[in-house]
Formats: sequence, C-alpha cells, structure tokens
Amino acid sequence: MAQAKQGNTVQVNYTGKLGDGKVFDTSYDRRPMQFTLGKGQLIAGFEKAVLGMNAGEKKTVVIPAEEAYGPHRAEQVVAMERKNLPIGVNPQVGQRLELTQEDDKKVLVTVTDISEKSVTIDANHPLAGKTLTFDIELISIIG
Repeated sequence: MAQAKQGNTVQVNYTGKLGDGKVFDTSYDRRPMQFTLGKGQLIAGFEKAVLGMNAGEKKTVVIPAEEAYGPHRAEQVVAMERKNLPIGVNPQVGQRLELTQEDDKKVLVTVTDISEKSVTIDANHPLAGKTLTFDIELISIIG
C-alpha cells in the first residue's frame, strides 16, 4: 500500500482539540480537506503527521505550539485609541476585526479588552501558544 509522501495530494478528515479536550475545528461536518504535502498549506506539525500514513489509516497526534501557530507574542498585543477604529465599529471582547496597517496590509486581530478611551487588540493567531491534538484519518492519496 502506498504511503503519503512529499508532493502527494491527499484528502483527510480531522478533528482538532485543545489541551482541555475542547474541539476547535473538525472536517467531519464538511467535506474532507484536500492539500498537497510539502507546499506549506497547513501547519508544519499536521503535514509531518500525515507523511507516511496509508489510505484508511487513523492516528492521533499532539502538535506543540512551535509546529502549529507559533508562540504567543506579547508585542502583537497593543492598545489603540478608540478614535482610531473605523467609523461605525462598536468593538466587543472576542470580536475579530480586519484592520489595514500603514503599509496597506490587512491584519486580522481579536479584541481582548475595552475601556472608555482604548481598545486592546491581539494580532496573534487565536491558537498561537497552544499545544493542539488532532485525530487524523487519511481518506485517500490522489497523486
């Protein structure tokens, strides 16, 4: 039986969980996810886990933050004056916003705190700094 290797396009089903067992994402309520190994389309630890799997095989892997979304970086958490928010935005803690930086790049941030004069935003990925557990099922190796 062929094993998944670099350059193969594969289809997988997965369930991703946090350290406390809470599910943060699953493909089982959608279609299987398709990607090409070695193209960097997914977090490194997930790709590494699929390498060498056979079609129909299932496994559970624990992926440290360094091989997932990286460490949580304190310098990416900043307070900004409310007056600098786009007109009509009424921020709520936990809300995801897309902001435009001075170089016109878009960045997704999460509102983490609100005061009368400022809003604290976090530009880290919501899963940064977290160890993730994935239940992976390799459905097929397409090519």
